[in-house]
Order: sequence, then C-alpha cells, then structure tokens
Amino acid sequence: MDIIELFLESLGTLTLNKMRTGLAMLGVVIGIGSVIALISLGQASQKMIESQIQSLGSNLLTVSPGSQSNGSVRGAAGSGTSLTLADAEAIETSTAVTTIESVSPEVSTRAQVIAGRNNTNTQVIGVTPAYANVHKFTVEQGNFITQQDVSGSRKVAVLGPQTAVDLFGEGVSPIGQSIRVNNVSLTVIGITTSKGGSGFFNQDDTIFVPLTVAQKQLVGSTHLTSIALEAKSAEVMTRAQDEVGYLLLERHKLTDPTEADFSIFSQNDILSTATQATSTFTSLLGGIAAISLLVGGIGIMNIMLVTVTERTREIGLRKSLGAKKKIVVAQFLIEAIVLTSIGGLIGVVVGVTASYVISTLLSLPFALSFPAIGLAIGVSGITGVVFGWYPAQKAANLQPIEALRYE
Repeated sequence: MDIIELFLESLGTLTLNKMRTGLAMLGVVIGIGSVIALISLGQASQKMIESQIQSLGSNLLTVSPGSQSNGSVRGAAGSGTSLTLADAEAIETSTAVTTIESVSPEVSTRAQVIAGRNNTNTQVIGVTPAYANVHKFTVEQGNFITQQDVSGSRKVAVLGPQTAVDLFGEGVSPIGQSIRVNNVSLTVIGITTSKGGSGFFNQDDTIFVPLTVAQKQLVGSTHLTSIALEAKSAEVMTRAQDEVGYLLLERHKLTDPTEADFSIFSQNDILSTATQATSTFTSLLGGIAAISLLVGGIGIMNIMLVTVTERTREIGLRKSLGAKKKIVVAQFLIEAIVLTSIGGLIGVVVGVTASYVISTLLSLPFALSFPAIGLAIGVSGITGVVFGWYPAQKAANLQPIEALRYE
C-alpha cells in the first residue's frame, strides 16, 4: 500500500464521522487562529506606536530636566526644574553647537478646559513658533502661535482637532471662540491638522498656547518642561547630543557628567524602548495563544485513541491478512497529520480574518507576520506527528487474535 492509497483511505475514514473530525480539528483551528491573530495585532500596535513616535518630528532630540543615572550626558530621564528659557536660547545661539537646526522650548501640563457647557481634560503646551517646525505640525484652519503672541503674552490658543470636537462639536468652527483654562480666558486662533493617535499619544487632543502665557498664568513657573531640538541630519544625532549636553553642563556649572541635572533623549532611544516593550508583549500574547494549540493537540490525541478503540477489530483483520506494523502506524499518523494540517489551514484563514476585523475596529494598521503564519502551519503538522504517534503505536502493537476477539 503506497502513501497515496494511505492518504485517500485516511480521508475516507475521517469523513465517515464528520462531527468527531470537526471537533478534533476545532482545537487546532482555535490554536493556530489565536497565534496568528494575536501576533498580528501585537505587530500592528508596534507599527502604530512607531508611526506616532516618528510623527513627533524628524531627527528629534528632547532635553528633559532631571538627574543622570548612568554616568553619561545621554542618561536616563529624570524630573526636576533645571531647564530655563535661557538654556534654550543658549543652545540656539551658541557657536559650540553646530548640529542643531531648530530649538523649541516647551511647558506642558494637563488641565481642565471649558467652552460653554462643554469641558474636557487635555494636554496644554506652552510653545514658541519653532514648535510647529520641530514637531512637524501644520494648521488646518487659522494660524499657529506667532512670535508676537509669545512676546506680547497674548491670550490665544490653537486647538488639536480632537479637542476642537470635544469642546465645540463636529462641523463647528471654533475660530474666534473663547475657552477657559485654569480660569484663564483664551481666544481660539487655529486648529492643527490631524496627526492621529490615542490615549496619551494622541497629538490631536492638545491645546497650544504662547509659552509666556503658559509660564506666567497657567503653570506659574519660569522653568521649562522640556526643550525639543531638531538635528540637522540623522547622521549628527549623537554629536548633537554631546554638543548640547556639554553646553548645558557648562551653563549649569557642572564639571562631572554624572552630576548632570538634565537628560537628553533621541527619537531612536524612545523608539527602541517602545519597540522592545511591544515585542515583549507580542511574544507574551503568542505564548498564551500557543497554549490553546497544545490543548488542541491533546484533543486530537484523545480522539485518535477513541478511534483506535473503535477500530480494534478492523486493525486485527488487517494484521491477520498480513498488514505490517509500519503500515498501521502510517495509517493512523496520516490521519492525525491530515486533521492538524486541514485544521491549521482553516486556522490561518480564521486568524488573518480576525486580525483584519479587529485592526479595523480598533483603527490599527493591518499587519501580517508571514513567519508566524509559516511557523503556525509547520507546528500544526508537527502536532499531528507528536500527538498521533502514541495512538498509532498503540494500534500497531495490538495482537491480531486479541483484536479480532474484541467486542
């Protein structure tokens, strides 16, 4: 009996009891589908986070107040009030810093914002005109913050599109309308173009005000939350970090980099950290989903053991007519492999469909991991061999006389 005959006979045997065959495959379908869907969703989340970080600006460096922790100017983030507007101006004008294109001093806080009967809690950022260039913001309606607004401490605001909808509703232009932030009345002069995002990464849920207004009336401090810097190119990012770092050390009268009261991050640092976190999360999801595949394999083994019991007399008849042990083993192994392979293919379709539907509902980019699909199909075949081996051996080891007497 050749392999083709064994394969056709296995198909015939499996179709005799369609309900049992379907239930046996169900575990593999769920397992494979879960692995593909969860890994795809993990990668989609990673792509979304990467896109949002990249949209913050190109060649971006961020200087934050706070102490260093690793003995380098490019240390870990901290907290504090060590940065001032004079630091930002020094970076922009110093002849020692030759790698920086634009400097954006910033003050950020969260506040309750009121417009008529509507209110929302959102991020309020005090900025200068350089913010739009460094962070690649454009205005859809009206104007962005100007230098005259900053110099004159004008009580004006530019809204992100999500904030505009939250405060004024869909299809309503807020230009010229008033809002209140911490009991300070501001006039809306513009709406930024949507950049997308969600949660704390939502750049559309933001209000921009002149830096001087944020410092004097909203925060009550002359310090900066951060200084955003745009390097002249990606190739000079490291050099830019060093130049800015040593300038600030000198300005803050510090000689030891380990005592630095600020931190400098590049966009790549943030991206690397986010990628590592999402990769770990994706692996965790894949591991959890793989458990269901293991359960499906055990279910197939149980079904095959029941099949061996039901077909004991058939096995005895085959062996009494001269069927060799390896033929019996091959027969049951092929049945198990067919079950898991068909279940694996159906699982791929289910997983891809589920990931597409969920990505669409959650507004995530659709991402497929072809290595994960190939691995899932391969694992389904291996599952058939591993969990089909014991039932196949049990069938092959039956004695013909005992099998024929089985009731």
